Amino acid sequence: MHSLRSHFQEKLFETLKAVIPILVIVLLLCFTITPIPPSILLTFLVGAVMLIIGMLFFNVGVELSMTPIGERMGTTMTKTKNILLVILISFIMGFAITISEPDLQVLAEQVPSIPNLTLILAVAFGVAVFLVLAVLRMLFSIPLSHLLLVFYGIIFLLTLFVPAGFLSVAFDSGGVTTGPMTVPFIMAFGVGIAAIRSDKHAADDSFGLVAMCSIGPILAVLILGMIFKPSTAEQVADSIRIIDNTVDLWQLFMVGLPKYVEEMALSILPIVAAFGVFQLLTRECNRKTLIKICVGVLYTYIGLVLFLTGVNVGFMPAGNYLGQTIAGLPYAWIIVPIGIVIGYFIVKAEPAVFVLTNQVEEITSGIISAKSMGLSLSIGVAASVGLAMIRVLTGISILWFLVPGYLIALILTFFVPKIFTAIAFDSGGVASGPMTATFLLPFAMGACQAVGGNIITDAFGIVAMVAMTPLITIQIMGLIFALKENQMHKGVVFQIGQTPLDAYGDMDIIEL
Repeated sequence: MHSLRSHFQEKLFETLKAVIPILVIVLLLCFTITPIPPSILLTFLVGAVMLIIGMLFFNVGVELSMTPIGERMGTTMTKTKNILLVILISFIMGFAITISEPDLQVLAEQVPSIPNLTLILAVAFGVAVFLVLAVLRMLFSIPLSHLLLVFYGIIFLLTLFVPAGFLSVAFDSGGVTTGPMTVPFIMAFGVGIAAIRSDKHAADDSFGLVAMCSIGPILAVLILGMIFKPSTAEQVADSIRIIDNTVDLWQLFMVGLPKYVEEMALSILPIVAAFGVFQLLTRECNRKTLIKICVGVLYTYIGLVLFLTGVNVGFMPAGNYLGQTIAGLPYAWIIVPIGIVIGYFIVKAEPAVFVLTNQVEEITSGIISAKSMGLSLSIGVAASVGLAMIRVLTGISILWFLVPGYLIALILTFFVPKIFTAIAFDSGGVASGPMTATFLLPFAMGACQAVGGNIITDAFGIVAMVAMTPLITIQIMGLIFALKENQMHKGVVFQIGQTPLDAYGDMDIIEL
């Protein structure tokens, strides 16, 4: 009990450290250049309290449940040596988890020309196929960089045959389908699969599943775009509700809460059901471990319900109104530096980012610290939001940013240690989570409305931008690391194509 209490205290400190900077930035804007109605500010503050409590429960719950479930299932599944069974289970898990992802429902609503069920099934199929490919890559030690080059090459080839205004939505789909429920499980699943390998590259290959699973939705939506030729007409954002009193405020959240209670129950059900079948067949966990996992699942569920209610009900109106107000100023360009500052801090409040940075530090035995990972992610997201605001103001096509960005990211894969490439491409899916969808996207939509732009072509795409820039910043961190290691160990002869991290993979800890 004492250890659990201290664990909660530690996670509370981490959560407050992540969320308070966003609160301070929004409050500074509200009381200076962007006055907003008191009701929207109050809704935002209530949402922030729910977000903090939700993140606290989520972070504790994931460590108690999702991580051990994923690792045990991954390890046990691959120990069977039955490749067909591995493929079947991976496909079913990828399909079932994606179907229940709440953000996918939001994406489907944004594409009126494609039937919702068609889009959801296509995206789920894409994720399932690429989860299978990701697992096979790990089992057969296929270099991730080779697969990334092939599949991103296909993606950019397909963009030539899809309506230009639809591209932003297609690339956004890669980020929204790797949500806070799926990412911790998929990452732990990868660690479990890699655990059965004894070679020195096993740790490198334990990452990369999220990276592969982010490709499937983009390909699926692009193919649907070629078939259905969806409309690129501007969609009007939902009107912001102004509340008059505290009773209306309470009702606002009480209307939203049941929705996320149901959605997260459906989201968590496939993982719980799969683990239940796994436990019945293998008897892998003893009674004490099972109780601990059940408590963790409950914490995870409560945390996600509170988090999603807080950000969807409380943060979306504030983000939209701030975007409208700032872009409506005589000096609208100021939205670019403001976006950069918001982007730098907001990624720290993404639930799955905690999971990623801590897992990276643990798997690499401190070689890559959570602090350096967090800094690289913050710099990447700051740059992406700044570029997204430039798109909103100018209407420049998203391809002018994505093509050079992914080209740089893919070129870097040839020069950095393999583990940095895998972590970088995982980070893209992790960084573009619910905070991006519920605050940054409404922020961009509000700004787009204020300047008279097209929401579908100019505001959408911010999720894709947030997913892209960490690929570059984290690999640059890896490049710096490789150069430093090369200087420190000049006396060691490397094999052709080998990186310093490969050569020193057997060392316990390497100081950055």
